[in-house]
Order: sequence, then structure tokens, then C-alpha cells
Amino acid sequence: MLDPDLVREVLRAGLANGGRFAELFVEERSSLSARLDDGKVEELTSGLDRGAGIRVVHGETAAYAYSNRLDRDSLLAVAAAAAASARGSRPEDSLDFRTSEPSLVHRASRPAEAIPPEDKVAWLREADDAARSVGPEVRQVVAGYGDSVQRILIATSDGRWVKEERPRIRLVVQVVAARDGVIETGFWGPAGLAGAEFVDEHPPRETAERAARQAVAMLDGIDAPAGETAVVMGPGGGGILFHEACGHGLEADLVQKGSSIYQGKLGQMLASPLVTGVDESTVPNAWGSFSFDDEGWPAQRTVLFEEGVLQAYLYDRLRAERDGVSSSGNGRRQSYAHLPIPRMTNTSILPGEARPEEVIGDTASGFYAKALGGGQVNPATGDFVFGVT
Repeated sequence: MLDPDLVREVLRAGLANGGRFAELFVEERSSLSARLDDGKVEELTSGLDRGAGIRVVHGETAAYAYSNRLDRDSLLAVAAAAAASARGSRPEDSLDFRTSEPSLVHRASRPAEAIPPEDKVAWLREADDAARSVGPEVRQVVAGYGDSVQRILIATSDGRWVKEERPRIRLVVQVVAARDGVIETGFWGPAGLAGAEFVDEHPPRETAERAARQAVAMLDGIDAPAGETAVVMGPGGGGILFHEACGHGLEADLVQKGSSIYQGKLGQMLASPLVTGVDESTVPNAWGSFSFDDEGWPAQRTVLFEEGVLQAYLYDRLRAERDGVSSSGNGRRQSYAHLPIPRMTNTSILPGEARPEEVIGDTASGFYAKALGGGQVNPATGDFVFGVT
């Protein structure tokens, strides 16, 4: 994406005023999105966004500047802007880059960008037809499709040189059903770090029918009984619950600010011994996966709770340095215009030994949550709340 000699020049410009570390993050992202609302194509857009950001670290402070242009003058200007807050001098170094090879590459066997837009619109029409075929109660169908390819280059003053291509794809369907004045909605939206083969594995018809059946089923729903009760989670629900209820409180920026209930509790038994929870960016072709994080650290699995004991926090590079540990590979950015911060990848509670029918059989009375809706948590107290769809 950029010539190594230009990258060296930019990094040296970033360190000109004495920073201890400089990092260049270059991104190019091509994307297409489409939306079908009640059988009409309401949106079909494509775009290309590219730019670079440079971070200069001096002491405990990080300065960041970015540009949506990748020519030499623009890159040197943002490097000078990032360097401006540092004071001092730094010896000239050779900036010898070491190319890192990924242990896992998430490939797209059918690149989505090679599929004609009219075929992607046809997927949405297929979803619309399938949702309406579920029953006359279906009143509105909104289907959305998106794909993108993100190409990144990360180069650092301590020699890291990482390149990665990340293809992502998603198809979502939202259905509104109504009967006798009662209105309910259903939603389903599988997504992956993959190409168009993902649509073959998750056909639009199946996605739409699942959303429509959910909406129609809710028309016959009754109010749940009030009070405390045992809750059994359906498949996948445990990962969502763990992500919101626990995961955010384990992100090191919140921990170091004193805004997490988990601060200072490493090594303590905080959960049932049946619970082993992980954050894992190496799950093949999962939405939250990658080969390297947005600071160039290899993807990995981090065990957060092991048999109920809190084992680790989620770190990016700078917050790991502050605690004297290694980064967990969780440095993530919204785009080249943003600094990296520690955030989750794919979270899950690992399987235990009990079979599903045993869990149900051992629960004399309780609530079965087949699918969770939105959830939120206050990381400082650990209080959380979820909707059930």
C-alpha cells in the first residue's frame, strides 16, 4: 500500500521531537450496501475510503493525527502534527522492518466484490419473498446486505510490518407482523469474515424465514411471570450474555480508569466453577476475527475466566505496557481516523460436560431464553439487563 522507504521517512518525522515510539496505520476499505424495503430498492451504494493515521508516544502520552490522503506531503504533515507534542531528541535509527506472517488467514473463496450488484439485490428479493410466505400476518419486510474489504498496513518504529486483508459480509432481515392490533418484530442477521460463500452457507431464504417465524410467534406471546427464576440460555446466548455482562468490564482501559468492578480481582473466584469464558480472535471466518489486531499483534485466544477464576484482562499495547504485561491482541480501531483501544473480539463460554437435555431436566421451574435481544451493562457495578426476543 505504501513504499517502505516512504514509511520510514514518515516514522522518522513522527519521532523528530523525541517520541519513544511511532506507529503508522494505513487503511483502504471498499464497500457496497443495499437495502430493500417492502419490495422496493431504497438504497444501493458503494464506496472507497482510504487514509492513514500516525501515533507518536512520549512518556504516558499518545498524540494522533490522520489524513485521507496517502501522498508523501500529506503523510509528512500528519507525522509533524503528531510529533509536535513531544519534546527532546531521539537518536537516528535504521528502522529495519520485520514482516510478520499470520498463523491464521481468513480467506474468501468467492470474493464478494466480484459478484454483480444485481445478484446481491436478487438475494434481498429472495429474502422478501421468503419472509412473506411464512404467513399473512407479515406486514413489512426490510432486508439489508453489506460487504466490504478492508486492507491494512501497520508499521512501527520498533520494526513491526504487518499487512492484512479482511473481507466481511452480512445479510439482515427485519420483519413486522401484526394481528388484531398486536404488532411484533423479528430480526436475524448472520455475518462473517468471509466472501460470498457465506451467503451459500446462510441462504437469504433461511435468514428471512427465521426472522418472520420469530415475529409471527411473538403475536401469540403472553406476559412472562414476574419474580426471580432460573434461566436457561439457548445456544449462542451464553456468548452474548458473557460479552455484555462481563466482557466490557474486562477491557483494560476501563480497568485502569477504576471504572470496572473487576479491577484488582485477578486470581479471585468470581463465577461458578462451571464457567470458562474466552475472548478468541482465531475463530475461523467469525465476524470478530482477524489475523492481526489493529496494532499488528497476532490474533490469539485469551482465557478470561477459568473454572470461575478471573485470569486476565483484555489489552492493547500501551495499556499492557502500563501493567507490565504483553498485549492480548485486542487493540482495535473504528477506522484510520481513530486511536486503537482494547475491545473484545469473539466471546464465548466454553462447553461443559452436561448435555442440553440434562440442563433442562435438572431445572424444575424456570425460563428458557431461546434468543437474546439487546443488552447493556454498567461496568463499574456489574449490573446488567437484557431483552429476550
